[in-house]
Amino acid sequence: MTPDSLTNRLHDIQELDPVGIWPLATGWWLLLAGIALLVLLFIGLRRWRPDWQRYLPRYGWSKDAARQLTVLRDQVGRREVKVVADRLSELLRRIAIARCGRDSCAGLHGESWLAWLADHDPDGFDWRNRGRLLLDLPYAPPGEPGDQPELHKLIDAALSWTTQPRACPMSQETGHGV
Repeated sequence: MTPDSLTNRLHDIQELDPVGIWPLATGWWLLLAGIALLVLLFIGLRRWRPDWQRYLPRYGWSKDAARQLTVLRDQVGRREVKVVADRLSELLRRIAIARCGRDSCAGLHGESWLAWLADHDPDGFDWRNRGRLLLDLPYAPPGEPGDQPELHKLIDAALSWTTQPRACPMSQETGHGV
């Protein structure tokens, strides 16, 4: 063998195949697709709610009502008692409608309203006697001094009623109380 024949056997170096822009294996593609599917499923489930819940706040009416009642209790000494009693009466009506539905309590007024509150309060607060303040004070003349301690007790009873579990049976068709 001559040295010249050895050099004739040498071949040029072969280049490697070009690398792709995104060199992921099939398993990585499947993992990314699974994560994307889970994210879309999570977003879809968070947005979906039954028809009767579409108009309810996501955080719940009871937390908002409790916050408003706490603010109202703090205003008893600073605002006119008549204004606070009027606001409490309105809040109680809204809480009752949210708890038991419009059909069961929206049309009530006067003694029948206080009787309904007494019948549906799980703590057994005496709304018939102590709630007279709600009926009389909003219609009192301006500057009429009101019973602030009694108003505090009414607000505390409303706050306790708001934080209790639902006391009214639910209707299957509408999802509201009956």
